[in-house]
Parts: sequence; C-alpha cells; structure tokens
Amino acid sequence: MNPYQRFVDARDFLQRHRNDYDAAYSGYVAPALTTFNWALDFFDVQAQGNDKPALWVVGEDGSEGKVSYAEMSARSNLVANYLRERGVKRGDRVLLMLPNRVELWEIMLAGIKLGAVLVPTSMLAAPADLADRLHRGAVRHVIAQASECAKFAGLAGDFTRISVGGKCDGWFALGRSAGPDAAFEPDGPTMATDPLLLYFTSGTTAQPKLVMHSHQSYPVGHLSTMYWIGLQEGDVHWNISSPGWSKHAWSCFFAPWNAGATVFVYNYERFSAKAAFDVIQRCGVTSLCAPPTVWRMMIQEDLAAWQLPLRELVGAGEPLNPEVIEQVKRAWGIRIRDGFGQSETTAQIGNSPGQLLKPGSMGRPLPGYRITLLDADEQPADEGEIAVDMTADLVGLMLGYEGELDKNAEVMRDGYYHTGDVATRDADGYYFYIGRNDDVFKSSDYRISPFELESVLIEHDAVLEAAIVPSPDALRLAVPKAFITLRAGVEPGNEVAQSIFAFARARLSPYKRIRRIEFRELPKTISGKIRRVELRKQETAGAEDARPAAEYREDNPS
Repeated sequence: MNPYQRFVDARDFLQRHRNDYDAAYSGYVAPALTTFNWALDFFDVQAQGNDKPALWVVGEDGSEGKVSYAEMSARSNLVANYLRERGVKRGDRVLLMLPNRVELWEIMLAGIKLGAVLVPTSMLAAPADLADRLHRGAVRHVIAQASECAKFAGLAGDFTRISVGGKCDGWFALGRSAGPDAAFEPDGPTMATDPLLLYFTSGTTAQPKLVMHSHQSYPVGHLSTMYWIGLQEGDVHWNISSPGWSKHAWSCFFAPWNAGATVFVYNYERFSAKAAFDVIQRCGVTSLCAPPTVWRMMIQEDLAAWQLPLRELVGAGEPLNPEVIEQVKRAWGIRIRDGFGQSETTAQIGNSPGQLLKPGSMGRPLPGYRITLLDADEQPADEGEIAVDMTADLVGLMLGYEGELDKNAEVMRDGYYHTGDVATRDADGYYFYIGRNDDVFKSSDYRISPFELESVLIEHDAVLEAAIVPSPDALRLAVPKAFITLRAGVEPGNEVAQSIFAFARARLSPYKRIRRIEFRELPKTISGKIRRVELRKQETAGAEDARPAAEYREDNPS
C-alpha cells in the first residue's frame, strides 16, 4: 500500500468516527510509513483537479483572495523550483518570517517538497532573537517580509536572503520558476523521520528550546488535531494565530488540509470582536479556534446579538477559564471545547465533538496518544505530571530538542515523554489541568494551582486577565498574589481591589485565599503566553516589608 493510501485510510477512519470517541480511540492505528512527503504524497494527490478553496485570505481593507487546492499545488511547485534555483537543498535550514499572506503557504509546501527544514519565526522577533535563531538554528536561507529586511542588517552568517512583498537591497525578490509547466521533481525519497520543522519555543521560563519535528510527527501527528477540532471536508476553518508559532502549523496548515477543509485568514491591525463576528457571518466560517485572550475580548460584547454559522469552537494556547466557556454557551448554544498539546507534540488531550463535556475538563486522550499521570515518585496516579507513553504506536512526538542531549534524556525517560504539566484525572478518564510544574507552589504546605485561582478571578466583572504567583510571607512561606489587568473603563484602586478580594473569598477555600493584588499589564511572550516567571522574580526580589506602592491587601485578612 502506498503512503497516500495509508495516510488517507487513517484519516478517513477518524472522520467516520468523529462523534464516536470510544470507537475512534480504541480503533485508530497510526499509518506505518517509511518514506513520506506530505506535500507530494498527500497534498498534491488530493489537489488534482480539486477546485475547492484551500486558502481564503480576507483583509481588513476589503481585499480578498482565494486559492484552490489545484492552484496551491501548482504554485508551490513553481516556488519550489525557484528556491532550488536559489540554492535551497534537502536538509537546508530555511528561516521564514512572514505574515499571513498567500506566499507563506506556498513556501511551506515548497519547502516540504524540497526536503528543507523550515524554521518559522514570528514577525515580532527582534534582531537579537534573529541572531540567536540564525546561529543556533544553523540557518542557510532567510525568506522574510520586505518590511523586516532591516532587522537582518549586520547579522552574522552566510545565508541567502529572499524578500517577499517588495525589494530590499542585497536580497532576492521571491519569484516563481519560469519553466514551461508547474512540474516539480524531487531529488529523491523523503524518509518519514527526516527533519522538517524547527521551532523555537516561546520561553516562558528559560531561553527558547529548539523543537525539531519530522515529516511524520507533525503532518501525520496532526490527525489527532483534526479529530479534536472536528474538521470535515468543505469546512471553513479560522484559527486566530500568528505565523511563527507551532499552533499556526497545527490549525492553519496541517489539520484543516488533512481534512480537505478551507484555511481561512482574516488580517487586521487590531483585533475587534465586532469586526470578527461580521467576517464570520459574511464568509460562512464553520469552525473557530482562538486563544484565551481573544475569547476574553469576545465575551465583552453582546454575544447573543449575533447568530453565526459556527459549528465547532475550540480554545488553544492556554487553558480556558470555565466562565468564558459558559458565557459563550449561554449566548450561542455551543461549548468551546478545550484541549491540550505542546510545541513538542500535536493535540494530546481534548474534548472531541459529540462527547459529554465536563466543566473545567480539557477532555480525554486523543487517538494516537496513551496518557499517564505520574506522581512525585514517577508512579501512575490520579494527580501528577502528564506523561505520554512512548512505547505505544506514537507518531506525534518531536524528534527531540536540537543540540540538548541532556534535556532529551530528562524529558524522554523510562518510556515516557514528560510534558512538565500537571493535571488530575477523574473516574471517567477526564483530565483537569492544574498548571506547569514550575508554576504550582505551596502556601502553608498546601499546593496552589495558579490556573484555578485565575479562573475564579476572571469571573469578576472588572477583571480582564489575571496571573497568580507566590508572594513571600513570613508566616505561610508564600501567599497567592494576583497581578490583574482590568477591563476597559475600570479604574484601579482600593475599592475595586477589595471587591475582588471579597469575590474570591466567597468562592475559594481559605487556604487558597488571594492575599495581595497588583494592577498592571501582564508581561507576555511574543506568542502571547503570560510570563509568570517574570512576575515571580519581581516578588522574590522584593522584601516582605517593602510593599509595592501599587499593591493592595485585604481589609479583612483573617
């Protein structure tokens, strides 16, 4: 059986059982592949004579463009031939720094066809970030938006420079091969385990790690993501995500195209929930994936005033607070289905379509993953670190961290990939997220989950976002402190602080009580994740008797 048929058989099995979790989970077998090039062996085959839209890009300025599957296949062939003419070879590292424009998808497909190793990079990356990526990523070629060319001036390295969307001095302008047709001939077979993608993680606690994925781990592994989202052929799927991060590959590339769906993109300067709802209505978007920050902005609008064509809603990036999920359900009658995964994997755990949804749960293990919780003694338990069984038929796991043998040995030991995230599991096999190992802390010898407390805080009408960290305390060792961003129009002060204290006190056990509050914008990584490590450092650096001027404490502290 050829690679295409093996892949399609596995895909079709999951789609046949999209509403039957038990059958999908127990019966799914990942396709056994020796050679596999997703762009050549799958995408091009499904694109033959296929005039359905593969990509639909809508601009805030009213611009709009659709590219069919057949057109995308042909265009990517021409780009692949052009890049080959510019010296891009199998195994070469190619840094991509592009916004959501059609050329990004053409280049991604072209790079896969060539057997190059793609290094997606955020448009927000500064010159120092780029220097690190060029050096540690051993980059041979750079393809960047013309507006970003200046960031590379003076950076060391002998690398090809190709600009998109304009000309830059000393750079080639992206073109397409002027050959007589759109044919592309690979220089040889691609092994399924060959490297394909190199991601620099967002680094909430340390220097970014280099996560290497193969031609199998993301293209094939993202069948689990397709299943979690519930994507079907003909769907119009909008994933609100910026290029350069793994989630963009998850849901703006592999998962929807695995399903034969349309990747939808709406480009805007500043997010507006009302504008987003207008676009969803006008363009018939059927499934939406958004990070918690976007969902929290959406629920500030009168959701019930909108009747949208959406069928599937999912949240990703960080766990969604239950109050956000409930507000959307009350308005639209649809539950946002949470899930869990990492840059190092595809979607591991999720609430799949048609299943019982338990409040606060991120769901059950997805097809292709066997999950165990390991306690402090690394024994299976109902609360502990989320660990992925590597002895099973696992394809969605990274090849490893580039150049970090000790780190690889640490996270891939004793037959498990250790995620570093902590959860609980109930009697029905549903998982409930607690937090990162390094975010959970003790207060008076009780374990405190920041996520649990943050979920309570954002139910308060004045709170937009919150982050909980331990604040040193002479009596309790540490007490929970909340850094809070208030909703627009709410002025910080003691009155609102005491209101939040009282609100949380009524909803939390005494040992979980939030004792201190500081109002500020929350520090985040360039991928949008809250940098609690920065807030913890701030608290650790300050003495107990040196109370910050902006900090508020309970009027009723007993």
